[in-house]
Amino acid sequence: MGDKIRSYLEENKRRIMMSLFGVIICAVSVGVFKLAALGVDSFQSLMSGLDSVIPIGFGTLYVIVNAILLIFSLVVDRHNIGLATFINLFLLGYITQFTYDLLQKLFPEPSMIFRIVCLIIGIVVICFGSALYMTADLGVSTYDAVAIVMSGKWKLGKFKYIRICTDLVCVIAGCILFLTAGNPVNKIPTIAGVGTIVTAFFMGPLIEFFNEKCARPMLNSKKPE
Repeated sequence: MGDKIRSYLEENKRRIMMSLFGVIICAVSVGVFKLAALGVDSFQSLMSGLDSVIPIGFGTLYVIVNAILLIFSLVVDRHNIGLATFINLFLLGYITQFTYDLLQKLFPEPSMIFRIVCLIIGIVVICFGSALYMTADLGVSTYDAVAIVMSGKWKLGKFKYIRICTDLVCVIAGCILFLTAGNPVNKIPTIAGVGTIVTAFFMGPLIEFFNEKCARPMLNSKKPE
C-alpha cells in the first residue's frame, strides 16, 4: 500500500503541486472578492448567505457544506472525486477566511475605486488559479461535481444549462439567507452584484486563456536534463 502511494505521488507530483497552488490562489482571490464587496461567484454567494446565519467560522462552515456535497458525490457518482477535491475541501475556506481578515485589517475602509481594483484583481487571480486546478485534472470541487452528475449521470440536460440552474439556485438561496440574517436589501450587491455577473460571463474565456498560456505548458514542460 505504501509503495502504491509513493508511486502515485511520484507520478503525479507536478499535477499535485498545480492543484495545491491552484486552490491556494483561488482561496486568496475569494478573500479579495469579499473585500471588494461587489459580488462573488455563485457558490460563494450561497456561502456568504450561510455565513450570515450560521455563527461559526467561514473556514469550518465551508468544510461542512462541501463535506455534505462530497457525500452526495460519493453515493451517486464518485468518478469526479480525486485528491484535488480534498485539497479544495480542507484548504479553500480557511485560506479565504485568513485572507479576508488580513485584508480587512490592512484596508478597513476601502474606497470604491480600490474595491473595483480588488474586483478586477480577484477575477484575474481566480481564473489563473482555476486554470492550474482544472488542468491538473485530479478531481473537481464538490460543487462542480453536482452539475456534472446531474448532466452526465442523470441526463437532466446539457452541463452548461444545468450549471446555470445550480448557479441561479445558489445566488437566490444566498440572497434569501442574507436577508434572513437581518441584512438590508441594499447590501445584497455585496454578495450578488456586478462581480457575480462578470464571473458568469468572463471566467470561462479567462480560464481558457490561462490554460493555453500557462497551465498546459507548465504541465507538459519537460524536466531539465
